[in-house]
Amino acid sequence: MTDTLQISALESEAIYIFREVAAQFERPVLLFSGGKDSITLVRLAQKAFYPAKIPFPLMHIDTGHNFPETIEFRDRLVEELGLELIVRNVQDSIDEGKVKEESGRYSSRNMLQTTTLLDAIEEFKFDACIGGARRDEEKARAKERIFSVRDDFGQWDEKNQRPELFDMLNGQIELGQNVRVFPISNWTELDVWTYIEKENLEIPSIYFSHPRLTFVRDGLIWTASEHVYRDEEEEVKERIVRFRTVGDMSCTAAVASHAATISEVVAEIRDSSISERGARIDDKRSEAAMEKRKQQGYF
Repeated sequence: MTDTLQISALESEAIYIFREVAAQFERPVLLFSGGKDSITLVRLAQKAFYPAKIPFPLMHIDTGHNFPETIEFRDRLVEELGLELIVRNVQDSIDEGKVKEESGRYSSRNMLQTTTLLDAIEEFKFDACIGGARRDEEKARAKERIFSVRDDFGQWDEKNQRPELFDMLNGQIELGQNVRVFPISNWTELDVWTYIEKENLEIPSIYFSHPRLTFVRDGLIWTASEHVYRDEEEEVKERIVRFRTVGDMSCTAAVASHAATISEVVAEIRDSSISERGARIDDKRSEAAMEKRKQQGYF
């Protein structure tokens, strides 16, 4: 199958999933981080419901330690498209004593997002949360269904999932349950970038090569920021880098790169043998780090 045919088939599948969400659920929401996958979701949702607007809000769980370029892009995109954006902040969960700020060399707010997310789902009574997780990212995510049921505590049971034969998506849930929906579950990182190139989508500048003040720890390149712990002996230097993923800056490392255009990024990914989440330190805390977080309610 050629790239064009493959992308067309993936796009059609995602549009079908979006329309099933709108048909089967009363209060869906699109979880939006400002990253390439959620930007792709917004474009797919636009196509699914054109000429009407996207019929549900976007929601960002903001750690407070996000890259400024991503937040600026998020706000501009929402304004340009006339979309509703809900923002809930991890700092509020910390201030309310619901979660405790981590400290030390590998401290991050990324894991704290779960509590804030679950509180927001309860606050707005969302019954379907749409996100950009893909099966190629990480082995725990490869176990997910497209419609993935969470119990009334927001927890995920990987051993109790519904079959999805012949693309039949079952959205029936009990009171208190909700469903996480993954329209681009079958896409790869390369598929996403190919789609971004095909659709000429704008994405945050940090995805492209740029000079940045950084330091090296454990063989990874980190942003020199007040939000990222740094030992005194870890020297800050300006390096030419880009980011393959744009999560919380305290757990998201850069990669050395001179890819400054989408076509150059696509070429670089074709030659890469490492998943984009290889630069996410939060996935490396244990062998089953992601799976444990998903069981607790993480997206």
